[in-house]
Amino acid sequence: MTKRVAIIGAGMAGLAAARVLRDAGAACTVFDKSRGLGGRMATRRTGDFSFDHGAQYFTARGPRFRAAVDAWRAAGDAATWFEDAIVGAPGMTAPARAMAAGLETVTGCEVKSLSRDARGWSLHADDQSHEGFAAVIVATPAPQTVPLLASGGVSFPELACVRYAPCLALMLAFNGPVAFAGESLRLEHGPIAWIARDSSKPGRAEGAQTFVVHAGPDWSRAHIDETPEAILEKLQPFALDLIGADSAPGFAAAHRWRYALVEQAAGLPCLWDARAGVGACGDYCLGPRVEAAFDSGEAMAQAVLESWSAHVPA
Repeated sequence: MTKRVAIIGAGMAGLAAARVLRDAGAACTVFDKSRGLGGRMATRRTGDFSFDHGAQYFTARGPRFRAAVDAWRAAGDAATWFEDAIVGAPGMTAPARAMAAGLETVTGCEVKSLSRDARGWSLHADDQSHEGFAAVIVATPAPQTVPLLASGGVSFPELACVRYAPCLALMLAFNGPVAFAGESLRLEHGPIAWIARDSSKPGRAEGAQTFVVHAGPDWSRAHIDETPEAILEKLQPFALDLIGADSAPGFAAAHRWRYALVEQAAGLPCLWDARAGVGACGDYCLGPRVEAAFDSGEAMAQAVLESWSAHVPA
């Protein structure tokens, strides 16, 4: 009988795990509370504008991830932005969509708890339950993973050390000229840590100049619980000064990322309880890089397959 696996979280780690397991013959279903795929590799579209308001780019160092990136490039799903910075094309979600091809995905579904009986694991959302899974992989940020695992009677002490920095992001679009030169600007001091001319990325639509602005960790922590409107009002003047716009943006919005950047990782490729058939993976296992999430997801899948081949009893 084909074993069924539930993966909670359709970011890079969850999709990487699902691909390896599917290729090994497992029946995988990927769940995500968002309407789209990619997690923090996110693209927001509003009217004629689009913004990569989460992860800005990624790099590829290891052979497994380089091979995946090469395949995305060949298919037109990724391209080099500048130097060794790689982006999805036409948006950062493109690699996630490529990875999800052929997988069963359930979006707009927030899994609230887990339970297990003789038929296997069940996932419980507000409106329905999904039953009969031989294994569950949780690939969400660690603070969201801990209570979900606890609902199923599973815990990993290694998650207690994981720490994140939040990030408050602005999305700005200009129809008029701006003085900003180049693709991006990284700053060491002040409320803003990063500015990207999003419209300079390959595959983006011509027209208005779009920018993504990320506040630094300290400023983000100080304002994380404020409304998007208040964040925009306070952060936008700093951004406009650095961008050098002659007029106000034609579009402006703020977004809150509570778990943006891993500051302290768990230090293991993944976490797996073979007897329970439950695991956890994500960039928080190895470090704050897209490739770390990919590596963690593949390690998670391998751990599952090895335990199955060893016939570890539940």
